[in-house]
Amino acid sequence: MSKNKNNKPIWGTRIKKSSTSLFKKIGGSLSIDKRLFNEDIDASIAHVEMLFKQKIINFKIKNKIVWGLNKIRNEIIKKKFLYDEKLEDIHMNIEKRLFDIIGEDAGYIHTARSRNDQVITDFKIWLKKANKEIVKSLDAIINNILKKADKNIETIMPGFTHLKNAQPVSFAHYLLAYVEMFNRDKKRFNNNLGGLNENPLGVAALTGTSFNIDRFYTTKKLNFKNPTKNSIDTVSDRDFVIDFLYSCSACAIHISRIAEEFIIWNSDAFKLIILNDKIVTGSSIMPQKKNPDPLEYLRGKTGGIFGNLFSMLTILKGLPLSYFKDLQDDKELAFKSFDQLKNSLIILNDILKNFSADKKRMLELAESGFLTATDLADYMVRELNYPFRKAYLQTAKIVNFAEKNKKKLSELSIEELQIIEKKLTYDVMKVFDLKNSINSKTSYGGTSFENIKKMILSYKKDKK
Repeated sequence: MSKNKNNKPIWGTRIKKSSTSLFKKIGGSLSIDKRLFNEDIDASIAHVEMLFKQKIINFKIKNKIVWGLNKIRNEIIKKKFLYDEKLEDIHMNIEKRLFDIIGEDAGYIHTARSRNDQVITDFKIWLKKANKEIVKSLDAIINNILKKADKNIETIMPGFTHLKNAQPVSFAHYLLAYVEMFNRDKKRFNNNLGGLNENPLGVAALTGTSFNIDRFYTTKKLNFKNPTKNSIDTVSDRDFVIDFLYSCSACAIHISRIAEEFIIWNSDAFKLIILNDKIVTGSSIMPQKKNPDPLEYLRGKTGGIFGNLFSMLTILKGLPLSYFKDLQDDKELAFKSFDQLKNSLIILNDILKNFSADKKRMLELAESGFLTATDLADYMVRELNYPFRKAYLQTAKIVNFAEKNKKKLSELSIEELQIIEKKLTYDVMKVFDLKNSINSKTSYGGTSFENIKKMILSYKKDKK
C-alpha cells in the first residue's frame, strides 16, 4: 500500500476526477464527527491488537500502529493536530496522520475492517458514555427536587385539574411527581445501554470478512457484551440512535412541563413561587419586569430535540438494508440532542436551587374554590352510608349554597349544612380543614404527610 503522499482520499486511485466543491462541502462530516476521535482511536487499538493475536499482523507492526495512534490522541488533546477537510471525516484524518508518523505500515490498520463497522463502533461507544452522563445529570436534578420536597412536606397548596383548583395537596407531593418522571427518564437511558452492548466491529462493509478475526476478543476489549449476529443488519441498524433520541425527547418533555408549571406559578395571576434574581431577566422598556426567561428557554428548546428524533425516523423509513449516505446524519442529530439536553438539565438544576415557595400565597389559594368538596362527599359515603353519586349531588347543592352566600365551606354553620342534608352532625366540620383533607389521603401514592415522608426516604434509599 502506498503512503498516499498527495493528501487525497484513500479511494483516489479508483475515482479519477476530483469531487465538485459543492459535493466536497456536503460530503464531509469532519466538523461533526471529530468529537469521536477518542472512541475511534480506542476501537482501532483494539482492532490491531486482535489482528496481532490472530497472527494477521506481526508484533512490530502492531506496536508501531498503537504507538502512532496514541501519539495522534495526544496531538488532538493538546490541540496540535492539523485537520484536513479534504479527507472527509475524523477516521480518514487519523489514518492519514498515522501514515505520516509510521509510514506504509499504517496501511495494515484497515485490514478486515470497513468504515461502515468502524463508524458504528465508535458511535456506539460514544453513546454509551452519553447515556451515562445524562443519567448522572438526572441524579443531580432528582437530588435537588428531593431537597425542596423535604422542606415543603407541610406546605399546603391547591392541586389543579384544567388549571382550576381541585383538591388540597402538599407542595412536596407535587414536586415528587417530577421525581417519578425523571426516574422514568433514568430507566430509559439505562435501558439504552443494553441495546448498545452489541459490538459491530468486524462485520466490515456488510458481509463480514474472510480474515480469521476474533470478534469476541474486540468485544471484551471495548466493553461490549456480545458481537452483533448479522453483518447486514449491523451496518443498517440505527435503532440504537432512535432509542437515544426518543429518550432525549421524553426527558425534554418533562423538562418543558416543569418549566411551564413554574412559569404559571411565578405569574402575577398565581404568585405561588418566587424566582431568585439569578434566574430572571429584565425588560428593555418596562423597569418593573422580572421575566422567567431561563424557564421559557427550556420550554422552547424542546422542539429542537423532537425535530432530531423525527429527522432520524424519516431518514430510516425508506432505506433498504446496508449502508447509505443518508445515515451520515445520525451523529449530528444525536450530538445536537445530547448537547441541548445536557445544557437544559444544567439550567434546570440551577433553577431548582434558586426558587422558593410562597407558602402564605399557596395556602391562601388553597382556601378558595371549595377544595374540600370531595372530602364532604366521601364523608357522606362513610358516615351516612350513601351511594357516592347521592353524596356527590348533596355536596354539589351545599357548594352552590356556599357560593350563593359568598362563604367558604368551612364558614358554613352546621345549621346551614342541615338545610340541605339533615343527617349531617357537627362532626362533619373536620372535613373542611385543609390539613385534615391532605392527611386523609393515606392510600399508597397519596398526598398525606406521612406518605410523603416515606416516599422521600424511599427515593433517597434508591439513590444509594
